[in-house]
Amino acid sequence: MNDFLYYLAAFGVLLGLLIVVHELGHYVVARLAGVKVLRFSVGFGRPVLIRQIGRDRTEWSIGLFPLGGYVKMLDESEGDVAPEESHRAFNRQSVWKRIAIVVAGPVANLLLAVFVYWGLFMHGMEELRPVLGAPIAASPAAVAGIENGERVLKIAGEEVVTWSDMRWILLRKMAGRGAIDLEVINLHNEINFRRIDLAATTNEGESGDPLEQLGLTFFRPDYPPEIGKISPGSPAEIAGLASGDRITGINGKQISTWADVVSMVRASPSIRLTVYFMRAGETMSVQVTPLEVERQGVRIGQIGAAVNDAAFPRQELLITVQYEFLPALGKALNETWDKSTFSLQMMGRMLTGAVSWKNISGPVTIADYAGQSAKLGASHYLKFLALVSISLAVLNLLPVPILDGGHLLYYVAEIIRGKPLSEQWMAIGQKIGLALILILMAFAFYNDLTRLIPG
Repeated sequence: MNDFLYYLAAFGVLLGLLIVVHELGHYVVARLAGVKVLRFSVGFGRPVLIRQIGRDRTEWSIGLFPLGGYVKMLDESEGDVAPEESHRAFNRQSVWKRIAIVVAGPVANLLLAVFVYWGLFMHGMEELRPVLGAPIAASPAAVAGIENGERVLKIAGEEVVTWSDMRWILLRKMAGRGAIDLEVINLHNEINFRRIDLAATTNEGESGDPLEQLGLTFFRPDYPPEIGKISPGSPAEIAGLASGDRITGINGKQISTWADVVSMVRASPSIRLTVYFMRAGETMSVQVTPLEVERQGVRIGQIGAAVNDAAFPRQELLITVQYEFLPALGKALNETWDKSTFSLQMMGRMLTGAVSWKNISGPVTIADYAGQSAKLGASHYLKFLALVSISLAVLNLLPVPILDGGHLLYYVAEIIRGKPLSEQWMAIGQKIGLALILILMAFAFYNDLTRLIPG
């Protein structure tokens, strides 16, 4: 229950902030253009909280259904307007002013992403180095000859500094479905080139991590099987295991590394295990039944024991990425541009069938990721917020009636025709747009359900 409330709060903060920033973009530019704003609403439906503020008595409200928001402006097409205020009506503004007001919402979301990335790059982020583990057997990475401990230097000529860099570059390159060259350096400081065939990746959203499809895993040092920390109330604590215990065997099988422990426990959800260990020079044993948990649709076991990793230097696997003021801004702009264009490419590939619609995520999946990123720390949560803000901006700019992009489409048609579209055509467009949005929402909720209930 606590986890549910935590995830719900993380999702609520993220969604609320993105909606407010988006609508503030519309509001600020509308006011600058001289348009009267009647209502600023976070959420739809009956207002649960409403206040009138300012000379124009603008209503600031929170709606019953918080999945969205809107800015209602004075408009002669939506009701009577007093003659003395007609010059402040939205419909009386030039087409260029109307375009500016409409585009301001998505631009505000993009600017939010830029500022978040800018702050993170200046503050510095601790990230994983792009060090590869032993590849999955018979995978493209194994065929390419990748070895445990190799660090990626470049991918197709692009420099790689962090694991996130590697993931992002590979995701972009996977669209080509060809082969890609990785420049790596091994534990003996020897540089090699590995060519990986990307054809093995699928376009299905539920097929797991694309990097796993390629057989790429993160480097795991050969830690000795010594327990470092026990989670309170976990099966390990209940069984009597403690920090400092060195596991020597499970169900009669000899254990030599912590990876052996993880492998045995993960493969035994809800199955009682006999664990042998050394404590103060004495051999002991206990019965432990791993909890059954789900990870990416797969049932695995967990006992709540973590490895004692104090002996391995963290700097070997972690790097702090930090930039000065202007380089950080350049990096933030580039990051926002890359992710915006990638989102558009993915949407285009969905329309052509090159990418499955199962990649669309709904509010349940977003809430899950929001909670997970919040648990990892503020920098991870802010990075996720920036990513969703970019996605929201790109989605709103699609030329679909009812979205901001649909209104822009109307105004482009008005510029070409020299006069606005008729109310009849705009009403038809609104109905088509609403239908498309409902279909998109249905896909998103269906995908959420299939992720929650695999099979």
